[in-house]
Order: sequence, then structure tokens, then C-alpha cells
Amino acid sequence: MPDRTQALHTRLTAVLNSLPDPSGGTATLDLEQALGDRLGISEVVAMASGTMALQGALAACGIGPGDEVLVPALTVVMTVAPVIALGARPVFVDSDPVTLEVNYADAEAKCTVRTRAIVAVHLWGRMGDPAALETFATEHGLTVVEDAAQAIGTARNRQRAGTVGSAGCFSMKDGKILASAEGGFVVTDEPEIAARVRAWRNHGQPPPRGEILRAGVATNARLATPLAAIAHTNLDHLHSLVELRRAQAGHVTDALTGVPGLRPLSPALGEDWNGYAPLLHLDLPRPRAFAQHLARLGVPSSTGTFNLVPCDTRPGFTYPGREPCRGAAQILDHTLAVILTEHDTTATLDRYADVIAHQADVWAAADERNPR
Repeated sequence: MPDRTQALHTRLTAVLNSLPDPSGGTATLDLEQALGDRLGISEVVAMASGTMALQGALAACGIGPGDEVLVPALTVVMTVAPVIALGARPVFVDSDPVTLEVNYADAEAKCTVRTRAIVAVHLWGRMGDPAALETFATEHGLTVVEDAAQAIGTARNRQRAGTVGSAGCFSMKDGKILASAEGGFVVTDEPEIAARVRAWRNHGQPPPRGEILRAGVATNARLATPLAAIAHTNLDHLHSLVELRRAQAGHVTDALTGVPGLRPLSPALGEDWNGYAPLLHLDLPRPRAFAQHLARLGVPSSTGTFNLVPCDTRPGFTYPGREPCRGAAQILDHTLAVILTEHDTTATLDRYADVIAHQADVWAAADERNPR
């Protein structure tokens, strides 16, 4: 993408030359309109981060103190923090170790009269069955908000991630397929929700039709205009960026197909996955320790590098007497999700694959010699 650097320089220079501008200029609005056109969504609200996008969307959907929100335990802390920040209570739901999708039987068992919403999380860009999500939410009268932070470019049964519920939330943090160093955005086809999110990101101003947000005091969650310019330039290349990530993920998984102890996790039927991270099921002794071992050898992953664990086990998110989400734990303990960026060359990907394959063989052999 040789023209991207020049385009970024031109757009960013124009924004920087316009500063200071208390009005905020047009860069953010231009980005929102471009995102809407590209994603086929009528309303887009740019936010300071993916976390703020999720918190603003939940607030705009009326989530506040005393409410309960179903959240998969198979997620990161950034999904849960907005629920708590609004005074609501996250109720953690388990996932199916075979499909990686929400266990709706567990979700149903955890619904109460206070349950108001369910957050669908598309971790690693993988998208659950949209029909199952819609059916469950309708049957229980729940609002659906999607955490699609890692899922731009993913679709299932021709329905794009972020478009299933009342609002979809995306991140543009560095490392995401569409990045601006930091930032996020909310998508919705409901003008009332969009108006509330816009008010929430700007200290409640202007109030949507005189409403007062149930969540109380709003905040400053505006996206800085230079970051909007970066995001807009990258958005112009979104198709190429998604295809690059898919090719990178495919390169790694193809190289590891057939390696004993490793099994590539394929997309679900009807899922057009963005390839956010190569996913491998680890059928090895002490699989989490193996991922940590790989991280020390320079192969980054969700569990090995960032110690991703089920959110229901994290301090501050635990509740007395609650059964742990064992399916989520099993998934994370046995899944190697290799972290990629657009700058990873074929040589880098080959090195990752070579290290993983060789170490899997060494790891299994060492366990045979020293059984526990």
C-alpha cells in the first residue's frame, strides 16, 4: 500500500494545520460518514476508544444502576469494565468448548427479572450465530450490544459483525485491522441510540430531545481529530487490510496443519472470518504453559503473552457462590491465538510457524520422558 503513507501525510497535515479549532473541525464527521458508507450503517459515532464505545452504547440503551447484563466469561476486561462503570452488574455466561460460542442454556439459567441486556463478544474476530443470538434476546426481552472490537470484516450468514443488535462497538487501537493508534466507534441503525451516544461522549451535550441519560453523568469520550484522520486513511484501505490479515492467518495455520498436538480451528459454517488471529487447538500436556513458553521464544499470543483468563476468575469480577465458567476456561487453556500485525512479513510468519511446530514436538517428547 505505497500510496497510504502519502495519503496519511496529506490528511494529517491538513488536520494539524487547522488546529487549534475548538469546534473540532470536520475530520471526525468525515470519518463517521465514510465508515457508515463502507459498512452500510446509517449511524456511526466515533469514540475515544473501543471501551468508551461499549460504555456509551450501553448507556444509550438505558443500562444503569441495578441492571444485570449477560457477558461471556470468554472475553477481556475491557468488555466488562463499562458494565461496572455504569453501575450495572455483569453476569458471566459460559461458552461451548467445541464451537467457542455462547452457551445459551447457561445464559437462560442466569436470567433474572433484572437482566436487561446481553453483550455478544466476537473474540479473535470469530462471530457467533446471529440467528441464535437474536432468538435468545427476543425470547427474554433483552437488548443486544455487540463487542466487535476485533471483528471488523467478519460476517456470518451474510450478516456483518456489529449489525445484529441495537448497537455494535469497534476498537481502532493499535494492532486492530482498522487502527488509528487509539479510538473506536459505535454503529447502529437506530437514530435515537446514536443521538444518546453522541451526547454521552460530550458531557451530555446536546441532550437528545431533552432526555437525561439513565446512567447519570456523561463524560468526554470524543475521538481526537488527528486520530480520526489516521483512521480515515486506513479505512480507505480496509478491504486490503482485511485480506492481508486473512492471508497472514491462513499462512500460519496452513504451515501447522498436520503437526501432532496442534489443530487449526476453522470458521463456522457460513462464517466469513476476518482472520484476526491464527487459532490452534492445543492437544498437548499443560497447554497454557506451552503458550507461555512460546511467548518467551518470541511467538506472541493471547494466553502466553497477555495471560488471558476467563473474566469470571479475575479479581474484582468474582462473586461468592458462583460456579466458574468451565467451558470458557477450557477454551482459553487449549487455544493458541497468535497475535499478528500488518507489519508481520512472510519471514516472520514462517518463523512463528517453525518455532511452534518444533516446540510442540519437543514439548510432547519431554512430557513422555517426564510424566507428571
